[in-house]
Amino acid sequence: MRSFSLILTALALAHSHLSASTIDAEIFLKKAVTEVAHIADASENSSALAAKVRPVLVNVISFELMTRRAVGLGWKKFNEAQIKEATDLFATLIIRTYSSKFTPGEFPEITYKPAILVAPERIEIPTRILYRGSQYEVIYRQEKSVDWRITDVVIEGVSLIATYRTQLDAQFKQGGAPAVIGALKKAVAIIQ
Repeated sequence: MRSFSLILTALALAHSHLSASTIDAEIFLKKAVTEVAHIADASENSSALAAKVRPVLVNVISFELMTRRAVGLGWKKFNEAQIKEATDLFATLIIRTYSSKFTPGEFPEITYKPAILVAPERIEIPTRILYRGSQYEVIYRQEKSVDWRITDVVIEGVSLIATYRTQLDAQFKQGGAPAVIGALKKAVAIIQ
């Protein structure tokens, strides 16, 4: 009987930790998404949106971690200056690409589903977004080191990191870090 009580206590403690952790992550995500949506709603165009939303996004998205994962194993061969430049270019590319998808004055309807604890300090929050008559399933992957940060976004089953990894890994194999940085510069220049 005593071991049964210990098991129940352990499960209750684990559940309370899970609940507190998921609640913190959910609050973090809702606040970030709401702030970005309000900025998008008030922006004149996608260029203005990209500029206005960047300071918010650099505080809620771990662009360095996303860039490292998108580059893959080759990331270990980047020096500090290349890491900084690649991360900045990747952040710019992501922000500009997705800023161009929003229309000022049109606010998305977002439904948050229960968070899923994938591993300690790693969580996924599925959402359903209704925007301009279309519905999208979006999963926000978050990790916690000091604070929660978004580390990937999966849109309709397609991971942002996986999409770029295919491209950036191939670039690295062709010409190392300079090739990756060159490809990112080219992509950023296209999405002005």
